[in-house]
Amino acid sequence: MKRIGVSDLPLHPGRCPPWLFKRMKTLAGLVSEAIILEYGTDEFLKRIANPYFFQSFGCVLGFDWHSSGITTTTMGALKESLDPEKHGIAVLGGKGGTSRKTPFEIERASQVFPLTDEETEFLKYASRMAAKVDSSAVQDGYQLYHHNFILAENGNWAVVQQGMNNANRYARRYHWLSQELESFVNEPHTAICCDHRGRALDMTAKGSKDARKASVDLVKDGLGEVRKLLVMGSFHWIDNSVYKRLLDLNEFQPRNFEELLAFQGVGPKTIRALALTSKLVYGTEASWKDPVQFSFSRGGKDGTPFPVERDAYDESNQMLRSALDNAKLGNKERIQAIRRLENFA
Repeated sequence: MKRIGVSDLPLHPGRCPPWLFKRMKTLAGLVSEAIILEYGTDEFLKRIANPYFFQSFGCVLGFDWHSSGITTTTMGALKESLDPEKHGIAVLGGKGGTSRKTPFEIERASQVFPLTDEETEFLKYASRMAAKVDSSAVQDGYQLYHHNFILAENGNWAVVQQGMNNANRYARRYHWLSQELESFVNEPHTAICCDHRGRALDMTAKGSKDARKASVDLVKDGLGEVRKLLVMGSFHWIDNSVYKRLLDLNEFQPRNFEELLAFQGVGPKTIRALALTSKLVYGTEASWKDPVQFSFSRGGKDGTPFPVERDAYDESNQMLRSALDNAKLGNKERIQAIRRLENFA
């Protein structure tokens, strides 16, 4: 599993107009169906997990290239347009309270796809850990409020989730992909893209390897040192609730950092306290580099770079629908002609 990327997007007020969202749903479904028909569900997951493709996809659908709403609206259009039984893809979760329904939606999807109980439990774990890593192991100032889990019938998956920074009014989008799963907590990402960079605690960085190990050692055997430092008044950043969590972890005895992070109740405060304590006790330093690079793209809904042309939008949807229908009947001439258009782009 690789985290593919991250993008920063400013918060824009307002909602997607109903006339546009209706067309976005149609086009999102048609483009997705074309990718799945031509390349399969794994390729669809790979593209959704790629921040450059995702951003371009949202622009093609007619949303603003630099709006935080491109994430929630594009994923909302996909969730309503993709049928698990027809397309072999289920889009689960969503914004706010809907994101917390993801485990139940995974269980429902497992009744449609041929997934075992063990596979279903792992998928629920993967959904939870993707959120935990981006809210606790990577502390970049963005609080998650949106989480989509995109599940294929073969059990592969992708995650698209977004966090908000209330101070600068920007959103940051995180992408995950299940292919080539190695670790949730050791360099899980292959690219992270955004427009802004700051100071961030990144416990998943290669440079944080010693800090991850020291954190585990600390909760297993080093709480006596923490208690001494608390008595000396050195730890103003550790409150009683965090110390209680450290005691719970000591009783649990995690075998590694992933088990520590996955433990119920462990959040940003606990991870931060462990990172800072490990430095004092063992001299291990965590990475404080924001794990981002720079990007980005182009766009539409608010008239930038031009207003959405509704008639042209409907005509393109009809053209793509016709090409897909013909392709299913064995006549791929039209869809191949559409593919050749990229040579002129």
